[in-house]
Amino acid sequence: MEIILALSIGALTSSGVWLILRSRTYQVLIGLSLLSYAVNLFIFAMGRVRTGAPPILEPGVAENLTHYTDPLPQALVLTAIVINFAMTALFLVVLLAARGLARNDHVDGRGAGQ
Repeated sequence: MEIILALSIGALTSSGVWLILRSRTYQVLIGLSLLSYAVNLFIFAMGRVRTGAPPILEPGVAENLTHYTDPLPQALVLTAIVINFAMTALFLVVLLAARGLARNDHVDGRGAGQ
């Protein structure tokens, strides 16, 4: 399971970086989204993916941390998803405004023929 998670994080990171380095703004937007998904998976993986374990203390269970799931990575990923959605919406509005003003969608402002 860990190798699949590591490979998927690596694939998302490399795809995101490759798209961020492209010249079109829409590709940069998709690259940022892929990179944020990779970071979310990384944070989730660092919190030890466990199934069937309660995230909070329960009476009658030993107070050993190996019996519980850490709720902090889940909270961080949920917050990151909300922030990523807001960032993507803002970037999309700026992208559309810049495209309307510059009449192209290149990051550096140059057209394809220049």
